[in-house]
Amino acid sequence: MDSQKRKMVMGLFVLALTTVIVSNVKAWTGEIHGRVVCDVCGDSSIGPEDHVLEGAEVAVLCITKSGEVLNYQAFTNAKGMYTVAETMPESDRWDACLARPIRSFHEHCTHLGGGSAGVKFTYNHPSGYFHTVKPFVYRHGSVPTYCM
Repeated sequence: MDSQKRKMVMGLFVLALTTVIVSNVKAWTGEIHGRVVCDVCGDSSIGPEDHVLEGAEVAVLCITKSGEVLNYQAFTNAKGMYTVAETMPESDRWDACLARPIRSFHEHCTHLGGGSAGVKFTYNHPSGYFHTVKPFVYRHGSVPTYCM
């Protein structure tokens, strides 16, 4: 066998071996989601005057079982919900995470409410399940007169 054929056969062998190894790795899927709301009256309770915040930025930082640090950025949709999802080998799955609000782009509701600085949690869900983070709350800079 000449050198060129030998290289081609070796390349095909390596490709086949890699395919077998990768196909034997069990995949794991995880998801983290939560909401961002505007507490218009600043009364720390969700009422009819309050609303969800679309386009709010949230960061989620996770450390995997293998020690890798993963940083995610998410924005809320029209329902005020953000989602972070990942598929990876079971051996590298999330171990612990920190979710924290970054910014509200709403015109009036930009002051982060107390207790909304961030949430640390362990992620011990099996593949295909999710973790819900408590809502992050922003408030108006000045309370509207109809709240008083």
